[in-house]
Formats: sequence, C-alpha cells, structure tokens
Amino acid sequence: MENLTIKEKRPKKYIRPMPIFWWVHRWVHIKFIARELTSVFVAAYAVIFLLYVRSIGRGPDAFADFSERLRVPALIVFHAVALLVLLFHSITWFNLAPQAMVIKIGDRKVPGVVIALLNYAGWVVISAVLAWIMLHKQ
Repeated sequence: MENLTIKEKRPKKYIRPMPIFWWVHRWVHIKFIARELTSVFVAAYAVIFLLYVRSIGRGPDAFADFSERLRVPALIVFHAVALLVLLFHSITWFNLAPQAMVIKIGDRKVPGVVIALLNYAGWVVISAVLAWIMLHKQ
C-alpha cells in the first residue's frame, strides 16, 4: 500500500447543496430575512440622522440647507418607505424581545407577553413625549 496521508484516507463529507433562495418556501423564514434586511434601513436612517445633527452643529444656514435637501420628492418617498420598514423592524423586534431577554424575579420567570407589552408601553410613552415636545415647541 502506498503512503497515504490521513486526509486522503478519510471519506469525503457530504455537503448538501443549498439553493440561494432556500428561505422563500416558508413564511417564518421570509419574515426572518425581511426583518434582517430592515437593518439596512435602520443604518441608512441613522446616517441621515447623524448628518442632520452635524448640520445643526454647523449653524442655522447649514441646517436650513440640509433641511431643504431633505424635501426632495425622492427623499420624501424614501422617508415614507423607511417609516413602514422601521415600524416592521420595531414590531418584530419587540415580539422577539421575550426570547432575547429572560428576566427572573426570584425563582420565577417573567412571562414573555409582559416583556413584550412593557417594550410596547415604553415605545408609546417615548413617542408621546417626543410628539408633545415637537407640537409645543412651535
């Protein structure tokens, strides 16, 4: 027998081919992939927000210029789509929160529905406070 290395003696592993669109056959997978893709909108909106904050720091003229550029119809459409996508992202994240955050009080585990409801309640309270600030600032 010839000198065979250990690698050559091992049988080959079977690697099942995985099609690129494996996830389109089940709604659970479609929802998962869609939620993951919404992260792109979260990142884009974070960049826009940071640029907006930077324009505030550069003075009233820079702020006015940046605000005017955001009024382009294409960006208004982007903001509307981003709002819907970010709502989907937030809702699906809040629904996943009970699996991500296990809270125990003593020996008892807080039910998942309570964790989700607290997240939604916090969202509503923060949104209401921000709306109040924006409406009373004018």
